[in-house]
Amino acid sequence: MDRKKEVRILAYESSCDETSTAVVKNGCEVESMVVATQIKSHQRFGGVVPEVASRHHIEVISQITTKALEEAKVTWKNIDAIAVTYGPGLVGALLIGVSAAKAASMATGIPLIGVDHIMGHIMAAQLTAKIDYPALALQVSGGHTEIVLLKDATHFEIVGDTRDDAVGEAYDKIGRVLGVNYPAGKTIDEWAHRGQDTFNFPRAMMEDDNYDFSFSGLKSAFINTCHHADQLHQSLNKYDLAASFQAAVVDVLAKKAIRAIKQYHPKTFIMGGGVAANRGLRDRMKIEIKQLPSNFDLKVILPELKLCGDNAAMIGAAAYNLYNEGKFADLSLNADPSLELPYAD
Repeated sequence: MDRKKEVRILAYESSCDETSTAVVKNGCEVESMVVATQIKSHQRFGGVVPEVASRHHIEVISQITTKALEEAKVTWKNIDAIAVTYGPGLVGALLIGVSAAKAASMATGIPLIGVDHIMGHIMAAQLTAKIDYPALALQVSGGHTEIVLLKDATHFEIVGDTRDDAVGEAYDKIGRVLGVNYPAGKTIDEWAHRGQDTFNFPRAMMEDDNYDFSFSGLKSAFINTCHHADQLHQSLNKYDLAASFQAAVVDVLAKKAIRAIKQYHPKTFIMGGGVAANRGLRDRMKIEIKQLPSNFDLKVILPELKLCGDNAAMIGAAAYNLYNEGKFADLSLNADPSLELPYAD
C-alpha cells in the first residue's frame, strides 16, 4: 500500500458508558477528541446499565461525530479511514458505534477498520511516545486485567489474565461498600493516600509462577471486614480501608509486571486502561522500574490521564497500525462482545 504523508482517521468508541469520537493523524497526533460521558446516569444504579448506555449512545453519536470533524478543522474529504471499536464490550453499546461507522463508510465510500478495544487501550501509549518493540503492557481496567506481550503494533500475546474480577471491577465493588459513587477508582485512590495499610488484606497469587491475577478473594476479605465491623457496631477508618485495599492491589500488579519485564526483556513498558490513571500504581511502577538492573534499557510510557479511560483517540491510534497493514473491514462487520486480542504468531 502506498503510504500517504498524512493519514487521518475518524474513530468511534462506544463499548461501555462513554460515547467518543476523534480525529487522529498518523496514529500519534490527536487533532480532536470528544467524549460524551454517561456517569451521572449510571451512578444511581451503582454501575453501568446496558440498555441505558445504549440509549445514550444513540442520542449523542451523530452530534459528536460532527463536533470531532469541526474541532479538527477537517471535512469527510480529509478522512482516509473510519475506525470503530467492535469488541469486547457491551453488545448493545458496541452495536451503536459499529452501526454509525458502517453508515458513515457506506455514505462516504471511506474504508472501514474494526478495532479491538483492548488493543486501543494499549495503543493509547502511541499517542504519548513512539513504542519500541517488543513491548510489554500492563492492561488494567474495569473489565480486564492482563499482562500483554507485543510482538509488534498489531500482534499481541496475553501472558497473564485475571481469573475472576478485573481490578477496576473490584474497585467499584468495594466502593459500594464504602458509599462511593460509581466509578469508585479515583476516590479510592485519593483516600488511599490519606490512610495507612493497617488491615493487611490478602495478596492472592502474588508468589505464583504464572502471571495470572485474582481479586475476588481480596474483594471478599474487604467486604467481610466491613460487615463484621458493622455487626459489632464498630467504626472503621475509611482512609485506612482504602489504603489497605490499594496496597494489596498494587503489590500484586507491580510484582507480576516487574517479573514479566525481567523474563521477556521488552524494549518498552506500557500501562493502559482506566486503572492506569491510578496514582498509587503509577508511582509504584516508576519506583520498581528504577530499581531494575542496569542492563535493562527500558522505555516507559504512561499515557496521559485523559487517555487512560475509554476514548476514541486510542482507537484511531490502533487503527492507523491496521491501516498500514491493509487490514480493513467490510460492511459485514458486527459487534463481538467477547473479542480477543490478535495473537502473536
